[in-house]
Amino acid sequence: MSHAIIPVPHAANEPIRSYAPGSPEKASLKRRLAEMMAETPEIPLIIGGRDVKTGNLAKCVCPHDHGHTLATFHQAGEAEVAAAIEASQVAWKEWSELPWQARAGVFLKAADLLAGPWRDTINAATMLNQSKTVFQAEIDSACELIDFWRFNTGYMRDILEEQPASSDGMWNRVEYRALEGFVFAVTPFNFTSIAGNLPTAPALMGNVSLWKPASSSVLSGYYIMRLLQEAGLPPGVINFIPGRGSAVGNPTVASPLLAGLHFTGSTATFQHMWKTIGANIANYKSYPRIVGETGGKDFVFAHPSADVEALSVALVRGAFEYQGQKCSAASRAFIPSSIWPRVEERVGELLKSVTMGSPLDFRNFVAAVIDRSAFDNITGYIEHARTADDAEILFGGSSDDSVGYFIEPTVVKTSNPDFKLLREEIFGPVLTIYVYDDAALEETLVLCDQGSPYALTGAIFAKDRRDIVHLADALRHTAGNFYINDKPTGAVVGQQPFGGSRASGTNDKAGSAMNLLRWTSVRTIKETFVPPKAVEYPHMAEE
Repeated sequence: MSHAIIPVPHAANEPIRSYAPGSPEKASLKRRLAEMMAETPEIPLIIGGRDVKTGNLAKCVCPHDHGHTLATFHQAGEAEVAAAIEASQVAWKEWSELPWQARAGVFLKAADLLAGPWRDTINAATMLNQSKTVFQAEIDSACELIDFWRFNTGYMRDILEEQPASSDGMWNRVEYRALEGFVFAVTPFNFTSIAGNLPTAPALMGNVSLWKPASSSVLSGYYIMRLLQEAGLPPGVINFIPGRGSAVGNPTVASPLLAGLHFTGSTATFQHMWKTIGANIANYKSYPRIVGETGGKDFVFAHPSADVEALSVALVRGAFEYQGQKCSAASRAFIPSSIWPRVEERVGELLKSVTMGSPLDFRNFVAAVIDRSAFDNITGYIEHARTADDAEILFGGSSDDSVGYFIEPTVVKTSNPDFKLLREEIFGPVLTIYVYDDAALEETLVLCDQGSPYALTGAIFAKDRRDIVHLADALRHTAGNFYINDKPTGAVVGQQPFGGSRASGTNDKAGSAMNLLRWTSVRTIKETFVPPKAVEYPHMAEE
């Protein structure tokens, strides 16, 4: 390898394709969607670069057409976890000692492959298996994952350049070592980009990963693994082990070689895993790094001066894009009584234009929720609102699971600041509104701050700069990603590093150098050029 100090290509956010009528990209994606609808691949585990079939099969289905099987996939158990750990350790020494630019080259190539020949495949898999509309798939499984891989390589180089000062006669430096062992990447169904980033961010820094994708989104994860193999990722660096949570998670977390957990998912699961790691702490070779992004009860808080049109659009887009299945989705809103009638009217008008159906029809704004469990949970909250004395359903509220798991975008209004739907995470297309008296602004800010254990995203709407500052200060700790006069979703790599605190996670900011620093272990080196040859110090020459 070259010993030059090599720059990496400048990272710029991947342009979003429009898929407009008659466009070449729409025709190309439509062809790939049709091909994948006609296929039923059998997805193996990928351990040490080898395809592994266990015979313990499960199905990938379309949430919007749950009778259609897209693929079957093999599920890992204890034996396969053990094999994945072994394969990761075989790969660890060579991979961790490769020059940083060699590792960077893998993911820069992966980004270009995804931007080019693999774009239709990953987008189509996300649309079909996760029921994302074409725009939601494009900004996630294409653009954001490309951005993760390109920006992260630049962040890695910036980290490596951070070096200490040296006094005369010595040379101080630090090296950024891989963690000893493996990183366990547990990824969610709702963002293909997160699924691709969680195992690869640690790998970029020289680590090896065991990757457990969500069982409801295995198809896109599988194609990401194939893309990475084409990009030149050596065998065993990332091991793809789909399966049931306990069957994969329990033996993985029990391994003495667990060096880190990179997690996105439910708060309850993350807390259980953290507790298990704590109970096993004496058994590990090193203290595992724990990085997690979990739930949210994300808010929109409107000041009486808020622009009604901008606020209304933000509520509809922020709450209902991807069926509200974003950890950043607007789930509760605090609206002053002085503007509420206009907001209610405009939100109702906007929702009349929202179409729901299969993502194969590019005209649809929303599609289906992910699976039966989500459907039952979300409709349970809607029924609670329907029968409550202190709430009413203003818009939506209907659902139909006969063909797909479809739930109408639903807006609930409550007069109870402790109402269940105003406090608990729902993770679906349900927005709960609390209308407050303009004179009760300060008390309502406290309700917003204390009304949820989460602190992921939040948005405020106001006009006067003094009001913006006041609201932002009052809600300082309510969100790791905070938006002013915008919806609380849509964080972009390189622009808004993403993550929350409180019950929403460790706030290690995916898509930033802050996250990558968690996956390295620093060794400080001091070299003295002319070492001292005497024990005595000058002050010892006289009493």
